[in-house]
Amino acid sequence: MKSFLRLAFALLLSVLAFGAFAQGKVLRVSAIPDEAPTELQRKFKPLGDYLQKETGMEVQFIPVTDYAAVVEGLATNKIDLAWLGGFTFVQARIRSNGGVVPIVQRAEDKVFTSKFIVPVDSPAKTLADLKGKTFAFGAPSSTSGSLMPRYYLMQAGIDPEKDFKTVAYSGAHDATVAFVAGSRADAGVLNASVWDKLVEAKNPNAAKVRVLATTPTFYDYNWTVRPGLDPALTKKLTDAFLKLDPANPADKEIMELQRASKFIPTQSSNYDGIEAAAKSAGLVK
Repeated sequence: MKSFLRLAFALLLSVLAFGAFAQGKVLRVSAIPDEAPTELQRKFKPLGDYLQKETGMEVQFIPVTDYAAVVEGLATNKIDLAWLGGFTFVQARIRSNGGVVPIVQRAEDKVFTSKFIVPVDSPAKTLADLKGKTFAFGAPSSTSGSLMPRYYLMQAGIDPEKDFKTVAYSGAHDATVAFVAGSRADAGVLNASVWDKLVEAKNPNAAKVRVLATTPTFYDYNWTVRPGLDPALTKKLTDAFLKLDPANPADKEIMELQRASKFIPTQSSNYDGIEAAAKSAGLVK
């Protein structure tokens, strides 16, 4: 019996060791669900293949249903690398006690903006004309679909909860366009990158709305790694992003899908302004 128990224990240790080894060979990647799940998967596939080649690891994309799941996944080491919005990064930074590390952002994310939209036949000419109207934000935790537009509305003297007839949350940027195009809201706001993509693709909903105003610039999206990720792997991932070049035919599809002219290094302090905006809105302490 003792021999049997020793053998069983040894087998158990072997299984656990193999599981740990296998997990170490897998890079678990996720992204905030700011677009339709099928679109996120389509955008990630070429990038995932590239990261697999650059790291020598199996890359698994882990879809999530909401922004909070990405934050929790990073903080609890269930996700290794994630595409975050600025506010989601701030939430992850707070949740992990400063453990998460932003590694790169697109050059475009240094000067990101959001677009306020209305139906093409709307008489509105300024943001002030939206008072008393119904309004749609994106997801509650979206930087460019909620937090920063709300912050700039408040600076313009418009309190969404008091000045709009109703406030709705569409859940995603492309869904906001559908809300306004389908008369489910009189106006809405989404990030400039998704807006440009929908216009270029001649999206039928985008053809039914127009841009009323554009926010001032702010820092937004980045790629962030979980607390305690191997520094050598962190560097390998950072270098992989930084050497992507749209002039290289092999990289062109990746860059176009990511809507990036190039990736540049980033740092946690870039998002201090977003944390300040979130605090002023009472969204974080």
